[in-house]
Amino acid sequence: MVVLRAKCIVAGDSTVGKSALVQTFHSDGSHFPKSYTMTEGVEVCVKSVVIPDTSDTVELVIFDSAGKEIFYDHVKKNWDHPSVVCLVFDLSSEPSFHSCSKWLERIRNQKPEIVLPGVLIGNKLDLEQRRTVTPKFPMEFASSHGLEYFECSAKEQQNVEAPFYYLAQEFYKMYQTKAETITSMAM
Repeated sequence: MVVLRAKCIVAGDSTVGKSALVQTFHSDGSHFPKSYTMTEGVEVCVKSVVIPDTSDTVELVIFDSAGKEIFYDHVKKNWDHPSVVCLVFDLSSEPSFHSCSKWLERIRNQKPEIVLPGVLIGNKLDLEQRRTVTPKFPMEFASSHGLEYFECSAKEQQNVEAPFYYLAQEFYKMYQTKAETITSMAM
């Protein structure tokens, strides 16, 4: 049995639901924050994900980052050595979607020599009547940046686990590839 630890950076504009997603995932859907408190830096939580068809586990150390520019210098200090990336935008806010390129660039600048596995999440799927971002554009953005695209509703606990499970599995695949490379070099 192998236990791996992956640093997961969650980023996006303020009020897109990053904390709600993280808290809903972390609590297995038993906790959705009913009152909104702005994240003023980085909040960290850990959640273990068992990799299917193995006895191995990836511990996602999730860094839920503030989305306000005023906190960016503080947030950036906590972004060293990321393993995986999770970008979040609000499906009812085009500006939050357009900001994703800025957040992705900032995270990838932490490890420019490595392509980090990542996801793009359109949150607030429960606000379908106010939706302004159609799936086409985030899917194109995700594809062009090597990300996987998901749509979720933290409030309705809809598809919240899928992006995090995907990240854990991608991190595990990277580990397996590196382990195989080292083993083959030792022979």
